Amino acid sequence: MMFWANLIGYQLMWFALVIGAARGHAWLAIAAGAGFVAGQLLCAPRALVECRLLLLALVLGMAVDGVSAMMDWLRYATPSPALPPHGAPLWILMLWACFATTINRSLAWLRPRPWLAAVIGAVGAPLAYLAAARGWQAVTFVEPPQRAMAWLAASWAVSLGLLCMCAQRWNARVAGSNA
Repeated sequence: MMFWANLIGYQLMWFALVIGAARGHAWLAIAAGAGFVAGQLLCAPRALVECRLLLLALVLGMAVDGVSAMMDWLRYATPSPALPPHGAPLWILMLWACFATTINRSLAWLRPRPWLAAVIGAVGAPLAYLAAARGWQAVTFVEPPQRAMAWLAASWAVSLGLLCMCAQRWNARVAGSNA
């Protein structure tokens, strides 16, 4: 049940945040995302691991989307507030937070396979940004778009691989201390 609630909930949050930002209603979507993340944390059997993943995802999001914004490779609908200023918009950081909740639930099968996580990150993330750009104009790729696509592929390969490796290690540590 948690698998499906997390998978469907995350997809709903992706649409809410992307469409909300595109239409200038990011705050409503951010509030919904915060509720989703809070609900996932309350149901987490290992809350400390979830909080660590959440913080790691936010740091990665500030780096990945912050570089994209500061280098002007991507332009975000509803670009502010941003962390740091002129960096990653708050709505996309909430998307990273929502994504972090999938690592121990709907993407748990990926945790022991960081190499596969890197491949999925390298392919899936640029496609998700492209869908947000073409479907709702939530982001705009600045010419030439290959720069942003290459950055997203490389940075998401590292990010998703790192999230999976850390989750695997942190979950094993907690399980070992409970034995």
